[in-house]
Amino acid sequence: MTGTNGYEAFEGAGDLLRALAAPIRLAIVSELAQGERCVHEIVDKLGAPQPLVSQHLRVLRGAGVVRGSRRGREIAYTLVDEHVAHIVADAVSHAGEAK
Repeated sequence: MTGTNGYEAFEGAGDLLRALAAPIRLAIVSELAQGERCVHEIVDKLGAPQPLVSQHLRVLRGAGVVRGSRRGREIAYTLVDEHVAHIVADAVSHAGEAK
C-alpha cells in the first residue's frame, strides 16, 4: 500500500465497490465470470433491456472491471480480473446467508 496508511488502496476499493453497487452490474459480473459474452448474450441471460445492459457495461468498463474486444460486428466482454468475480460470488453468498 502506498500513501498515508495505504489510504489510496481504500479509495480504489471504494471505487470498485461503487461500480458494483447495482444489482444488474453484479449479475453482469456473475455472467462474465462464466466466460466471454456479447451484449445480446447478457441481455438474453438476464432478461434486461439492451440499452440498460449497455449502460451498465459502460460503468463497469469505466471502472476497469470489464474490457471489450471486437468480435466481428459485436463487442465481446470479459472480466479484467477474476478477483472481482470472487468478490461478487462471496457477496451474493453472504447475502443469502444473512436472511
